Amino acid sequence: MATYYSEEHEWVTVEGDTATIGITQHAADQLGDIVFVEQKEAGDDFEKGDEIGVIESVKAASEIYAPVDGEVIEANEVLADNPGAMNESPEGDAWIYKIKLSDSSQLDDLMDLDGYKALIG
Repeated sequence: MATYYSEEHEWVTVEGDTATIGITQHAADQLGDIVFVEQKEAGDDFEKGDEIGVIESVKAASEIYAPVDGEVIEANEVLADNPGAMNESPEGDAWIYKIKLSDSSQLDDLMDLDGYKALIG
């Protein structure tokens, strides 16, 4: 399993042709207390760079952008009832989507952990 990071502060963990997408701890810390998460539904297709959801916090609303092309296999339903879980475990149980990758070569455009740490440095 490999994990990649986007400049928009999303993480992508890949296993086979399935990727799990969420926001980084850094993003969750910047947003503050998260109160609502708008998500796509299973079966929705999107392309890299598309807006695929919105996270609202007490400070601001922030769009979620697709780091790669894919199709939503599953949206994390826990976030509908407990959006604050994203503050507690943004890089763990509070993932946003599981997707079927359309083009795994797009992962080459993302950063590894060292690259991401340098970005937020």
